[in-house]
Amino acid sequence: MRTVLFGDKKFFKALARIAVPIALQQLVTSSVNLLDVLMVGQMGEVSIASLGLSNQVFFLLTVILFGASSGIAIFSAQFWGKRDVKNIRKVLGIGLSISLVISFLFSVAVLFFPERVLGFYTNDADVIALGSQYLRIVGLCYIPTSISYMFLSVLRSTENVKLPTAVSVFALSMNILLNYMLIFGNFGMPALGVRGAAIGTAVSRTVEFLAMVFFAYRLKTPVAAKISELFDYDWVFFKKILQTSLPALLNEGVWSFGITTYNSIYGHIGTEAIAAVNINSTIESMAFVVFIGMAHASAIMIGNKIGAGNGDVAYEYGQRFIRLGIAGAVITGLMLIFLRTPILSLYNISAESFFYSRRLLLFFSFTLWIRVTNMIIFIGVLRSGGDTRFCLFTETMAVWLVGVPAAFIGANVFHLPVYYVYLLAALEEVTKLTVIFRRFRTRKWINDLTEKPEEFGDPKLELT
Repeated sequence: MRTVLFGDKKFFKALARIAVPIALQQLVTSSVNLLDVLMVGQMGEVSIASLGLSNQVFFLLTVILFGASSGIAIFSAQFWGKRDVKNIRKVLGIGLSISLVISFLFSVAVLFFPERVLGFYTNDADVIALGSQYLRIVGLCYIPTSISYMFLSVLRSTENVKLPTAVSVFALSMNILLNYMLIFGNFGMPALGVRGAAIGTAVSRTVEFLAMVFFAYRLKTPVAAKISELFDYDWVFFKKILQTSLPALLNEGVWSFGITTYNSIYGHIGTEAIAAVNINSTIESMAFVVFIGMAHASAIMIGNKIGAGNGDVAYEYGQRFIRLGIAGAVITGLMLIFLRTPILSLYNISAESFFYSRRLLLFFSFTLWIRVTNMIIFIGVLRSGGDTRFCLFTETMAVWLVGVPAAFIGANVFHLPVYYVYLLAALEEVTKLTVIFRRFRTRKWINDLTEKPEEFGDPKLELT
């Protein structure tokens, strides 16, 4: 297999063309989060905790949007394998309809009830007060963000990764600059602290939305549809898309609520504990940069092969991505073990938070290969074949029957330190891996969801 894997130039060329821009975008996104925590972290643990917990709401929104867009991306990738642009535009219209409803509900929650939202995570009144200021500003950009998310997802599925990457990198770079200006009061701007970080995020996300839509139409991409094309679908079409998209959305909802519950458990251990977890999560996101690009590339490449009727090639691609992911994760984990102390020395935190963070990074490094394998199989393999119901069942079982109970018992019954509670939560990942790897081997996940054109109505529309 090694000869086939490393001798297939076509495979690696496609992987680089898709994965590198996505990884670059994720790198900038993670860098923004890392720099936010570094800058706000100069103000102490309360500021770090308030920013981190407030961003849990945005994290929850983006993960649910990712779930919705995953279902949309499955069909977009398979339709693109057939070059069926007309139905791709209908799929985008359905994705926009779903995402607007979701983002509207989140906006209402954080704009009008931020204290109640943050009260789920912590009892610290100072953290809640500061975090509420952040949420009331950032909540204004949730709807524009949801629109950008759907355009980005469908563009990627049609193998157009350069446009969304360029737009996102520009917007996120603006975010870094605005945060530097508004958090500390540089270049003549007022020093607004956490509120400055919120303004920088809201402005940059809105700019990203405007630029994404403008250039998608300006460059006449497959998503440059008329309003009538976006919403020219009937109930039969909508139901077909929803049967696959809804489990993916629920899957991410289940997982994200699990993550937010973990953070609630960590938050109630203490402010130093949640500050350490938030620092660790920003470093984790940097470690996942390459693997997120790889997972999205696998979803697009495998989905295209399934849509083109090449199920055997799709399975072989899945094997290749899993091997590459494990090898990369082991190397990254070893690097983190040796670099964790100098990395953490950049933060202005107490000795207790430093100790917690150092232990958390050690445990993360040891479990990284499991997390990466799960990501590639869930996002890149099973979903690309429309196996979203199985993913939903597995995620629900692992999170709510294993991970959350283990973490809750560790924190509230045995009163373990936060790093051991974190390790207990990782039992979720071990459980998932044992289930989904077997599913991958059966090939039951390989389903061409677009093989019956009559279910989608109109014939395909070629780009001119």
